This record gives sequence, structure tokens and C-alpha cells, in this order.
Amino acid sequence: METEPPTVEWTGDGLRLLDQTVLPGRVEYVVVRDVGTLVDAIRRLVVRGAPALGVAGAFGVAIALREAAREGWDAAALAEAVTRVREARPTAVNLAAGVDRVRPLMGAGAEAVAAEAQAILDEDVRGNRAIGALGADWILRRLGDRPLRVLTHCNAGALATAGWGTALGVVRELHARGRVEMVYADETRPLLQGSRLTAWELARAGIPCAVQPDGAAPSTLLRGLADVAVIGADRIAANGDTANKIGSLGVALACAAAGAPLVVAAPWSTVDTALPDGRGVPIEERPAAEVLTWNGEPTAPAGVAAHNPAFDVTPARLVTALVTETGVLEVSSGQTPGAARPARG
Repeated sequence: METEPPTVEWTGDGLRLLDQTVLPGRVEYVVVRDVGTLVDAIRRLVVRGAPALGVAGAFGVAIALREAAREGWDAAALAEAVTRVREARPTAVNLAAGVDRVRPLMGAGAEAVAAEAQAILDEDVRGNRAIGALGADWILRRLGDRPLRVLTHCNAGALATAGWGTALGVVRELHARGRVEMVYADETRPLLQGSRLTAWELARAGIPCAVQPDGAAPSTLLRGLADVAVIGADRIAANGDTANKIGSLGVALACAAAGAPLVVAAPWSTVDTALPDGRGVPIEERPAAEVLTWNGEPTAPAGVAAHNPAFDVTPARLVTALVTETGVLEVSSGQTPGAARPARG
């Protein structure tokens, strides 16, 4: 069993990002010492996953401060650079939250900002361990203390976080208890985060898995081949509506039809209590080339338009349980994040 290399790591003068665009074939890194490189890395999905984006965004403010000192930026140029980092991807609330948490420390300098960003990173790892344990406990109480078949969508593992993972953190904990029979990993079109990243993590951890086409997920659930679906989230509204990688809504609908629990695992920082419901979630539209080409070659006729939303929103009524580091909310039973008060400390 192998452990994943760090997704986001502060080197003292910049960030070292594990390049997730070249996995699983190669393990390479992108070194970031300027805002332009960081924004590009976020948009190209070199670094991705809501919790990891929150950490990268916080460190990005330190990078902006260092670049401002090198280049002689005025206050307006520095503020514009920080805003560019904050808005590099609109759906994941953690990116903005990470930037906003360290902004008040900008006057104290880059080192103070980097120290707070490191605290966010460390908190994420601890929180993910708690999510894993709480989620495993809930699932085994609900389904019985036995080996389970788990379906997951996209990648909500160590690669999407500062370590351990959210949805895959639950799977890792179940595996550590000897309670995983099989994981069905949706491939996650069009960029294949499930097959390239989730399967890579599961294989390295020694967890049995099978990659399946996204379109197979409803059949897998309705045929009774999976007992539970566990997914991550990029933004959760106060009423429990959940934004996650496109295709998650189909999984949720299939879970409801099959009578299987849909478990959403995410840190409390992903909950946007200022957002009443999922109608206000900004849905990122990705480049057309992601669905109209493959490896640079066209896969559709010339002139055809592309519809490429990166996320969808699952209504709260379809979310059986939301697991955060603060506890488990049974959302479809009326326990909403907006009414809950997270633990402090």
C-alpha cells in the first residue's frame, strides 16, 4: 500500500502542486511563484477539489504578496491579483473562503499569511480523518456491520484535499475496518477524474475497485450491485442542496429509485450558509474542447456546439446524509446545514 504525495505543499517561497492533469501516467509537479501560474494551474485542474482549492487559494495570497514586493505593485494591483486567485473557479466555495480567511493578515506580510494557510491545510487533514470515521460509523449503523459495495463519483480523495480525502476518506476508513467488498468508481466524463485519479488512489491503497462509465451508475444501483453511494461536494446550500461534479445528480436519482443511501462527505467549510438553496450556485462552464475533442483530435462534427457544465446540483431531498467533521446531518429527514451549528475548535 502506497501513500499519495502531497497535493499542495508550501516550499517557503511558493507552492509545489502535484500535477493532476498527467496522472496516472506520470507523477509530476508544478512550482508556483506567481499569481498567473497559480490561476492557470487552478483553471487547468492541476490542483482541484474544493478543500485543496481552499488551501491553494490561501497560499495564493502569500504568493501575491511576494510577487507584489518583487514587482513593485501598488495596493490596487495587489488587490486585483488576490481577486484573480479568489475567482479562478466560481463553484467551489472553499477557494473564496481560503482567500478570505487569510486576507485580514495581509498587512502582517507573506509569512503570516503562509502560516495561516498552513493552519488551513493541517485542519483539513484532521477534519478529513474525522469525516472518514463519522461517515463509516453512520453507514455501518444504517446498512449493517458487513462488507459493502460502494459507488463513488469523480474524485473526493487525498488528491482533492490536503490529505486522506472526504468521500474516499470514508471509503478508506471502511477499508481499514475490513468493510469494503468493492468500489465502483464512475469514470467522470469528460476529464476522467474517476478513472485517472480515484482508481489511482484506490489501487495504491489496496482497495478493490472497478471503473465504470458514468452512464452505468444508475444500472449498478438499480441492479443492487452497490449498497451505498458516497460523493464529495463543492458547495452546499443552507437547505442541503449540494453542488458536485456533473453526473452526481444522476447518481442521486438512482439512489432514490434503488433505496440506497446517498452520502455526501465534505468539510464544514464547503457549506455556504449565506446561500439559501442550490438555485444560487454558480455553475462553471468548461471549455468546449473538453467534450468536442480527445487528445487534440475532433470527436464531433465541425461547427457543433458544446454544453459542458462542470457541476450539477442535487436537491436536499435526495441527500440521505451529509457528513462533515462536525457530525452527520440526515438532510433528507429535515436536518439542514443552515439550522446546524458547527463545532468550534
